[in-house]
Amino acid sequence: MTERVTLITGASAGIGMELARVFAANGHRLALTARRADRLEALANELAAKGGKKPIVIACDLEDPHAGERIAAALAAEGVELDHLVNNAGFGVFGDAIEHDRIAQLGIIDVNVRALTDLSLRFADQLIRNKGGILNVGSVAGFLPGPGMAVYYASKAYVISFTEALRAELAPRGVRVTVLCPGPVPTEFQARAGLGSQHDTAMLNVSAAEVARAAYRGLMANKRAVLPGLGIKIVPFALRFFPRGFILAATSRFQRQRR
Repeated sequence: MTERVTLITGASAGIGMELARVFAANGHRLALTARRADRLEALANELAAKGGKKPIVIACDLEDPHAGERIAAALAAEGVELDHLVNNAGFGVFGDAIEHDRIAQLGIIDVNVRALTDLSLRFADQLIRNKGGILNVGSVAGFLPGPGMAVYYASKAYVISFTEALRAELAPRGVRVTVLCPGPVPTEFQARAGLGSQHDTAMLNVSAAEVARAAYRGLMANKRAVLPGLGIKIVPFALRFFPRGFILAATSRFQRQRR
């Protein structure tokens, strides 16, 4: 039989790294991809030292339009198939969209939207054949308009919508599809986005390890969405009681406070 692996994107830090640890601890053979080969190798060695088979390391930048082809070729060369896909890679840029570099913001779409969609569709046949699952990492930001991080918030709205639709399409074929929607998580995301975490609400703040554990449990239980932490669970429910214009103004004020 062809060996089955779990592919995790953005595995070199933060939630992706913790997801790799959780999946490995639960007996999954992994394939890890991210831009930084040295970090991936260090993580692969760490996981192998705990007794599992060493993960496949695929150093790759998902902004590259050919990234999906490179990942597929690397997996084929190893003679493995996917039984789980974790689309974790993503980033944002803080500040008004019209004031930021256009190419950098298109890069957000490349990683958060295009690459996630490409990998989900590219490996769908394998996931169906192996009765596996897809975990797409969205954000609580996907429920909101996001002045100050307009492209990032919009990209996460796409992730939620796409994941829910894909779930309905793949459920009859035996594939679990879950969207993870964390709130503020202390990772390298903030530094890359150009913001600090001093204004993030403590009630919404959950560690990357806690998020990863909740995500794994949710995927295995075939939950539609996982919102780690009590504060995060309240957000989508509470939004139903406020006009969209009010939410837009409140989000705008919050983002201005983070400058």
